[in-house]
Amino acid sequence: MNLRPQFLLAMTLAGAVATPASPQTTAPSVGSSGSRTQSGASIPDFSGVWLHPGLGFGPPLSGPGPVRNKSRLPSGASNFNLVVGDYTNPILKPEAAEVVKKRGEVSLSGRIFPDPDNMCLQNPVPYIFWNFYLRILQLPNKVILVYQHDDDFRQVPLNRPHPATIVSSVHGDSVGHYEGDTLVVDTIGLTTRTFVDEFRTPHTEQLHVTERFRMTEGGKTLEVNLHVEDPGAFTTPWDAKQRYRRVSAGQIEEAACAENNANYFHENYEAIPEAERPDF
Repeated sequence: MNLRPQFLLAMTLAGAVATPASPQTTAPSVGSSGSRTQSGASIPDFSGVWLHPGLGFGPPLSGPGPVRNKSRLPSGASNFNLVVGDYTNPILKPEAAEVVKKRGEVSLSGRIFPDPDNMCLQNPVPYIFWNFYLRILQLPNKVILVYQHDDDFRQVPLNRPHPATIVSSVHGDSVGHYEGDTLVVDTIGLTTRTFVDEFRTPHTEQLHVTERFRMTEGGKTLEVNLHVEDPGAFTTPWDAKQRYRRVSAGQIEEAACAENNANYFHENYEAIPEAERPDF
């Protein structure tokens, strides 16, 4: 995918910085925040707009990390005008590595494969953290995460477990709680029709993502550490991070996007898969 228009917009504004439902599945006994509550006076204030003027996940401080872009600029930075996932990353099981390799071959051929951004669809988790902007709204019983892409958003109920039965979806089922100065969000129930990142890294119904939000530098910086587990697609759990700066203007530029727009960036797209017969 050619992300240059969005990247340039984010870099310009950085100067102002001070599908049908899948079958039901039973929730595993993970991520239950149960009765873990925290007094309002001690809850950190994440509210406002945050920006990261970069592309992709950042690597963890140590240990296994996300798939990275093999295409590099002369400076050594990732070239996101040519998205070629590193299918040799040891976190990938053979089947997942083959998918990433084939998507990279599409990019190298000069075509662009469909993804949630260029098809104007909801962004799945954790793919959604590639959005430049994030607005956080904190309410007593839930946190709302609003993203720049087509005003996509997630609602995260606080201090309750996952329901016993979950209908898989693009955003999955998320629950959260506070641990001191950190907001912890636990997500399961993600539909397998989505993928993990811009390299179209696949996942299975076992995908489990834990997000930990924490401010540093006196509230000027927001760090989100991601922990990803999926024994069906990955050889080991892995971690990534996203680092944001608070936007003093407190506004997100509107990024309207018409669903099923087949040529949003006027690029040479690979043909969109079509069903041989209607579903109904």
